[in-house]
Amino acid sequence: MNSNRFESAAANADNPVWERLIQRENQLYHRNDDVRSEFGRDFTRILHSLAYRRLKHKTQVFFNVGNDHICTRMEHVSHVESVSSTIANYLGLNSELTKAIAIGHDLGHAPFGHEGEIIIREISKQYLKEDFWHERNGLRFVDKVELLEDDYKNSRNLNLTYAVRDGIISHCGEVDENGIKPRKELLDLEEFTKAGQYQPATWEGCVVKISDKIAYIGRDIEDAIRLNFLTAENKLQLQEMARAIDEKAINTTVIMHNMIIDICNSSSIESGICLSDKFLNQLDTIKEFNYRYIYGNKKLEPFRKYSKLVINEIFRALLEVYDGGNTINELRREEKEYPELMGAFAKWLARYCDIDLSASKGAHAISESSRNAKIYGRLDDQALYIQAILDYISGMTDNYAIKVFNELLTY
Repeated sequence: MNSNRFESAAANADNPVWERLIQRENQLYHRNDDVRSEFGRDFTRILHSLAYRRLKHKTQVFFNVGNDHICTRMEHVSHVESVSSTIANYLGLNSELTKAIAIGHDLGHAPFGHEGEIIIREISKQYLKEDFWHERNGLRFVDKVELLEDDYKNSRNLNLTYAVRDGIISHCGEVDENGIKPRKELLDLEEFTKAGQYQPATWEGCVVKISDKIAYIGRDIEDAIRLNFLTAENKLQLQEMARAIDEKAINTTVIMHNMIIDICNSSSIESGICLSDKFLNQLDTIKEFNYRYIYGNKKLEPFRKYSKLVINEIFRALLEVYDGGNTINELRREEKEYPELMGAFAKWLARYCDIDLSASKGAHAISESSRNAKIYGRLDDQALYIQAILDYISGMTDNYAIKVFNELLTY
């Protein structure tokens, strides 16, 4: 198809919605010699964030912290960036916006992959009567939790553009659909109440959404084979699925390539971002295979039980310390026994509280240099403190969650 048929609002500064797409919650400092676009700035702000760095030690599907060759969450977002950039470039879309959404789309993922997400959702529903889903948590992180230093070493919120924030909360790839088109309304993103509720507002967001599915479907199979999750019969099934369309297909790389090219050739403004019928059928067949033989594999059961134990015990330990506005001081007192869990959490929590911390060791200076939103107020409501715990746990890597859990076992 002719890539010029796509006229992206995010690729045309003359488009009337352009100003809204590049809008930020607050004005961002500017350097006179900066050559980046607004979306280019978003890309580097995400790249420099601690939340992005932690993706390298977060489970994608297979909990295998000691194996360098198993896909982590960071490698997954890199695959999504690669797939989506290829498609966006061919279709004439804004590649910088596409890349920014792609590397930021999973910042809200919990430790231990989707198992961690399920466990935190259970806790959130029990204590806060609120759902928890990683797309919404990703928006919460980039809006309220994740911080960057400005030119004067003051910590501030990421403050990303509307278009990137929208791409993060609307990227859900679990829903089976084809022909993805951007929604017409640039609605308040707080109106999202469930995963997949609305389509992205930009074509670039739509490209990332379909690319996410292609990336995880293909890479998860490679890891399953490497870890001996699949039987000889399963591998034969895979080979038959791969060669149903391309008789020369020998691995998932070829399958992914064919799907990428098919999206490039099949997508249009009229049809949306889509696969042809035959490739959509192949994708759905492979996805069903993955859920049956990989994600539902009994070999993952011990990992599920371990994840639940670790997260629940960390939550319990931190919840027991709550003492209203005096909570940070209580955490400091517990620091002698649990220096990593209680001490690090107290230091982190201080950045987001609007309370006098002058009597708390080191916390006052931390709070003074943090010019971010004080989302937990004065901790006078236990629900705010519970939200803080869930924010902290959801930001952990697998390794760190295990580290602080092991501290609870040390007497």
